[in-house]
Amino acid sequence: MTLVTAVADAASPDVANAAPMVSFEKVVKRFGGASGQPEFTALDGIDFSVARGSIAGIIGRSGAGKSTLIRLVNGLEKATSGTVVVDGVEVGGLSEDGLRSLRRQVGMIFQHFNLLSSRTAIDNVALPLEIAGVDKAAIKAKVGPLLDLVGLGDKARRYPSELSGGQKQRVGIARALATDPKLLLSDEATSALDPETTHSILDLLKRINAELGLTVLLITHEMEVVKTVASHVAVIDAGRIVEAGRTFEVYADPRHETTRTLLASSLNLPEWLRNGIKRQPSAGDRALVRLVFFGDTAFKPLTGRLVAELGADVNILAGAIEEIAGEPFGSLVVSYSADPAVMARAQQFYAETGLKTEVLGYVA
Repeated sequence: MTLVTAVADAASPDVANAAPMVSFEKVVKRFGGASGQPEFTALDGIDFSVARGSIAGIIGRSGAGKSTLIRLVNGLEKATSGTVVVDGVEVGGLSEDGLRSLRRQVGMIFQHFNLLSSRTAIDNVALPLEIAGVDKAAIKAKVGPLLDLVGLGDKARRYPSELSGGQKQRVGIARALATDPKLLLSDEATSALDPETTHSILDLLKRINAELGLTVLLITHEMEVVKTVASHVAVIDAGRIVEAGRTFEVYADPRHETTRTLLASSLNLPEWLRNGIKRQPSAGDRALVRLVFFGDTAFKPLTGRLVAELGADVNILAGAIEEIAGEPFGSLVVSYSADPAVMARAQQFYAETGLKTEVLGYVA
């Protein structure tokens, strides 16, 4: 399932029937290959779209192609082949004037804020309007309300050095909104922030999306970010989209090894346990299994029945009840003997009850 299909399935009729805000069709991006330099393929046949008014995430490890992908959207990079369409306009065919017009419609927030240290918060927000030639009176009328929107009306005259990381990012968001964009790009915008500040920034993005009807496309390597704010997600690995769909479905039932790896990094497991996980069992090892509870299985006493099935050998190592894109979701990480007979009994139990599971690996 491509991301455009997944987004449209859950969108309102008006959104689902509208042309996507962003679409990639057979996009390839290569670097090098000139003057004897080796050629490197950063993106290899990307196909997906993002519905208008949605919040979509692209998640992947460092070097997977996330940043290259997002730079194609605002024309900072040009695809080697294929098409990138933003709000009905093919980016690759734009002139310099066309690119400048596009970039006024596409706001961007950055990992390290990119604020000018010599300008106050209000002057940083005003910068894109000044570059666009907007008159001073209109700028003054615009930037104050934007700082109020992001909760920094009382910090207008503060310099970046006087602001916390979260406050700097709020200034960056206000600046990105200054030109009334239709699309907001977020490039690892929370990875430099602590968890509490991250959640406050994500809550702000959700509010902006809801109140302004702004489409948000964010890239990240953090599963926590995606499951908190994005309704849909695409997983990128080695320049290819390897899995895509509703965030809840991808999180609850990951199909690709890359997705499972990213998910495992977000589980609340002790470091010593994570470091000891093996792909293949040895004699006497224990299986480490994630049990997923949602839908019909959410209210059934299946953990107790599993213990009854396998005996006292079952250990509960971690668990959580949370929301994924606004939907309730529970998970437990348990361990039990990796003996083939025990594993077979467990698999039969899962098949009979409909419980979703994932073997994370094996531990001594």
